[in-house]
Formats: sequence, structure tokens, C-alpha cells
Amino acid sequence: MPDVTLVDRGRVRADAGYVLDGHTMASAAEPNPDHERLEFVVWSAVVEAGGRTYLWDTGPPPNAADYWPDPLYGAFEAYDADGRSLAADLATAGYDLGDVDAVVASHLHLDHAGELDAFAGTGTPVYVHEEELKYAFYSAKTGEGSVAYLADDFDGDLNWSVVRRHRHTLADGFELLHLPGHTPGVLGALVETDAGTLLVAGDEAYVEANLEDGVPLGPGLLWSEPAWRESRETLLELRRRHDADVLYGHDLDRFEELAERY
Repeated sequence: MPDVTLVDRGRVRADAGYVLDGHTMASAAEPNPDHERLEFVVWSAVVEAGGRTYLWDTGPPPNAADYWPDPLYGAFEAYDADGRSLAADLATAGYDLGDVDAVVASHLHLDHAGELDAFAGTGTPVYVHEEELKYAFYSAKTGEGSVAYLADDFDGDLNWSVVRRHRHTLADGFELLHLPGHTPGVLGALVETDAGTLLVAGDEAYVEANLEDGVPLGPGLLWSEPAWRESRETLLELRRRHDADVLYGHDLDRFEELAERY
């Protein structure tokens, strides 16, 4: 059966309103609500399945403070990215970059694809959904789309392996899931392990309340609310069917809980 190792890639501070729609909305009763700035985790994962070693996401770059545009870094402060790297964090988890047979890019936002260049020119397959690849280049190369895509993250000599359907099996017990909403091409996964079934929600659900309470992401993080709601129903059904543990995109408490189990 597949084996999963979660890899801590650091922390990001951001206003809760980005992640939970309406979290600090003003009203007549409370015209000036206090804003709450929360700490979120950024993670990668190593999945060993079918005789291959897959890396899930690469996280932010070490130079995020200088590389990310000021408005984005100001909103999503990757305050401990400086001094850490994908190679170092993998080494802490017992792996080397050379161990990676393939990469899965859940999506190509700057906090998930910031070290894809580690695999440029290596021929290592990088799995990404077709809709994500299209939208990422469209966004990075024009004034349209989303500002969270930076061309230098993915416009290099990468060996793209394009996922075109809603479900794609990489190995026995390791299946990719298309979960549009946050972006057009977010990928999640269903992984059957000896420790149980892990349902990777990714950024379809940044935190538990997105899935459990049906609170959408804030408008700045939501490409399509109808698509997001449909993907949420997919996750709820898969969790029920497989009695799965759900790993959210940036929920620190859940990450720490599951890192001890998987």
C-alpha cells in the first residue's frame, strides 16, 4: 500500500477573511469589526506508491520576501521562508531531491510551486491538471486571471504530465482528484495507506471550516463559488464512503495531527 510522509514547509500569516468569507464583515451593530490574522501551514508530502516516489507540491521559495510582489507578501506573509528550502525540509523528513521520481502540482500558485525549478531540466514528470496549466500561463502572461501566479515558477524546462480528467490513478491506492473552485485545476487525492485512507482536500478547503461548515474561501481566493461548492460535495461524499482523514490545504492543527499519524 502507499506510504505518506508529510513535510512541513513553513508558515504564512494572513487575515482570516481571505480564508473564511465574511469573517470580519461590518454591520450596523458592529461597524468596525476587529480583524484576525491567523497562522497557516504550508506543506509538501512524499507519497511512495507503485514503486515510485512522488512529491506533492514544492512550497514557497526561500526568497519569498523579495521575490513575491509586495502586495501579495503583505497579505500572505511567508515569514519563515528565508533560510529554509525544499531540499532541507525533505532531508529533515529523510528524503533527497534525487529520490523524487515525479512531482504532483496540486496547483501553480506561488506558495505551492515556488521551488518547481528544482526539477527543471531533469526530465522528472510534473503532474498538473490541464485547466490549471492553461489558467496559470494565462494569468502570468496577461493582465487577466489571478495575480497569485508568477511565470518564473513554472515557465521553464519542466516535463509536464497533463491530467485531463476528473480522476486519474497514479498507482494502486493513489488517485488524483480534480477539485476546481479555488482555481480551475486544483488537484486533491485519495491515498489508501496502512494507517487509513487519507483524503487530500488541498486548497479546495484551506481550513476545516471550509469543508465542515460550508464557509467558502474569501473572494480573493475563489475562482468559482459554484465549482467550489460542487467540489466540496465531492469531498464530503468521498470522506463518507472511505471513512477518510481529510488533509486541508493550510490548516495548521490538522496538519500537525495527521503528521503524527501518517
